Amino acid sequence: MDTHIEMISRELQVRPGQISRTAALLAESATVPFISRYRKEATGGLDEVAVQSIKEGLEKLEALEKRRTTVLETIEAQGKLTDGLRRKILNTYDSRELEDLYLPYKPKRRTRASQAREKGLEPLAELVFSQTELREGLASLAAAYVNETVPTAEDALQGARDIMAEWVSEKAEARAELRDYFNKSAFIYSKVIKKKEEEAAKYRDYFDWKEAYRQCRAHRILAVLRGSREGFLRVGVRPDEDPAVRLLRRRFVQGENECALQVAEAVDDAYTRLLAPSLENELLAAAKEAADDESIRVFAENLRQLLLAPPMGQKRVLAIDPGYRTGCKVVCLDEQGQLLHHDVIFPHVLNRKPGAGRTAEKGFQSSAADKSDNAEKTENIFKPAAAEKILSLAEEYGIQAVAIGNGTAGRETEQFIRGLDFKEPVSVFMVNEDGASIYSASDEARKEFPDQDVTVRGAVSIGRRLMDPLSELVKIDPKSIGVGQYQHDVDQKKLRSSLDTVVESCVNAVGVNVNTAGTSLLRRVSGVGPQLGERIFRHRAEQGPFASRAELLNVSGMGPRAFEQCAGFLRIPDAAHPLDRSAVHPESYDIVHRMASDLNCRVEDFLDSEELRASIDLNRYVDEKTGLPTLKDIAAELAKPGRDPRAEREEFCFAEGVKSMDDISPGMVLPGIVTNITRFGAFVDIGVKQDGLVHISEMADRFVRDPGDVVKLQQKVEVKVLELDRERNRISLSMKQV
Repeated sequence: MDTHIEMISRELQVRPGQISRTAALLAESATVPFISRYRKEATGGLDEVAVQSIKEGLEKLEALEKRRTTVLETIEAQGKLTDGLRRKILNTYDSRELEDLYLPYKPKRRTRASQAREKGLEPLAELVFSQTELREGLASLAAAYVNETVPTAEDALQGARDIMAEWVSEKAEARAELRDYFNKSAFIYSKVIKKKEEEAAKYRDYFDWKEAYRQCRAHRILAVLRGSREGFLRVGVRPDEDPAVRLLRRRFVQGENECALQVAEAVDDAYTRLLAPSLENELLAAAKEAADDESIRVFAENLRQLLLAPPMGQKRVLAIDPGYRTGCKVVCLDEQGQLLHHDVIFPHVLNRKPGAGRTAEKGFQSSAADKSDNAEKTENIFKPAAAEKILSLAEEYGIQAVAIGNGTAGRETEQFIRGLDFKEPVSVFMVNEDGASIYSASDEARKEFPDQDVTVRGAVSIGRRLMDPLSELVKIDPKSIGVGQYQHDVDQKKLRSSLDTVVESCVNAVGVNVNTAGTSLLRRVSGVGPQLGERIFRHRAEQGPFASRAELLNVSGMGPRAFEQCAGFLRIPDAAHPLDRSAVHPESYDIVHRMASDLNCRVEDFLDSEELRASIDLNRYVDEKTGLPTLKDIAAELAKPGRDPRAEREEFCFAEGVKSMDDISPGMVLPGIVTNITRFGAFVDIGVKQDGLVHISEMADRFVRDPGDVVKLQQKVEVKVLELDRERNRISLSMKQV
């Protein structure tokens, strides 16, 4: 364990003591949010990222130790584990080196070399491999091995070469040297498979593509690998062959006698047939893993920004799921997001050719095809009735804001709503509806709204996303939210783990109202999980709202350990005890009571008076259990109990009259919202149903290494239209000098 701690310490540049204490907390099943928030004395103030990195580092080394044990046991069972080999295996912490050492002893299927051994040709291979000068000719020596299974001397030599080729390919030092050469000098390439050019049109940038392996970016690697998987591209990784073969010959070929020539031939065969394909697969796997890690990192950061997007807060909302044919589904929600009313309006009708089907005047049947309509123009012959309905609902339910989904007919619906004359001020927001249909068909949506259809549930989700994006988006599989790239191509287990970590981090950073949260939110709280989250929800439904944090201990399965982990992240806004409304952990309540007592006031007075709080000397309350880091956190929390770390929601408008690609042209400067960030740039919604790309080279009048250094998700930006590619439905944008 000490070795592991030292290794992680060097890698993360964190003191060993911090890592060992963090490891001890993790071993006790403490969660990352709890450790980083409430155990700063133990960790030395490590943030969540550092604690998570330590956790992942320990898990990786634990997996390596398990593999090491398997390797040692397997070789020992074969009776081939020498003291020298044991030392090498025990001293390596490189998984590739461990596998290289194991390779000669690894159970494998029948090979050309194993068949040659079965024919008794290994002694011949050993003699030839020694490359000693022979008194008799090599042919004479090989002839001694001719029998029923080895018809000729050349067959005997071929078998010996097969055995030697396997020795060469399994030599750990040779593999390491050649691997290093591949890493430094290899190119990754792709070529289109003949006669598939038309089918593979979306991959035409990679029909004849080549790039240095070490310089290839994650998105290009994932693109060519997807093309290969779909059967359109042939992908490989190889360096120039001659230097690689010369490198091997220098290691194995000694002299120029007959045996040396046989060894040289075996070396060439080992490279072509065994080593090069093996290392190629290894490099492709390593490139895929690195690309996965990079893409998952970007996806996770995008998800974090989306989950922590500014909430509008508790206001009465009218939410609209727009549509042409089936109309716009409208719902009215109260301040807690509860459904008050639902309806349908028809502010738009498609322009249709004569006889092209029923018009809105005759009504439409509900159809999923509504969302795939490619209509670009609408007539607003139903505006008066739709307008009257919206204004009536706004007045009846005291609507303070309108949330409009950004899908089909979203821009037209926004224009329609903004043109209405509301009696009271109403803010209008476009809301990203990615994943709303996934939620509306989910078990959770059916539990929430058993008597409503998917269209009503979808509209409710849009409205709730405006009020509190985090609380609503946790109900949806993060992969369905639309902020990643190649999410179906990357390692799904890693992706799920990373995104779950982000969701948990965001939920705990904001905190959860235990009396209003659903099971999707509760199960993400530190120390809770799905089963306990369901029990908390059921207890609340049966016994009524929690009046204090202490009442959580009455929930079945809520033991002291679980309570310790979750209590600080669960809020009770109406609790009698003021600290139950805050992020101060119950274990620290006594400290706050002592502070108030020392000032001869109540805790409530202490919270309300900045002057009283400023008079406290935190150093007086430092003891063996509680240090200054925790005391400073308590002081900050007391200043703003239960504060929400998210910013406030701001209203935004797209350019008037811009609703489709036909409405824009190169040179136009438009407002937009960043919808996705990748390693090669950022996608921006400018209100035309197709996001445009700001390439990394067009993000600023300076060199940009990471698009995340320039923009954040949901950021409002101004962009210039550079180019339109209507055939491929692409828009190129720039943020330079806008």
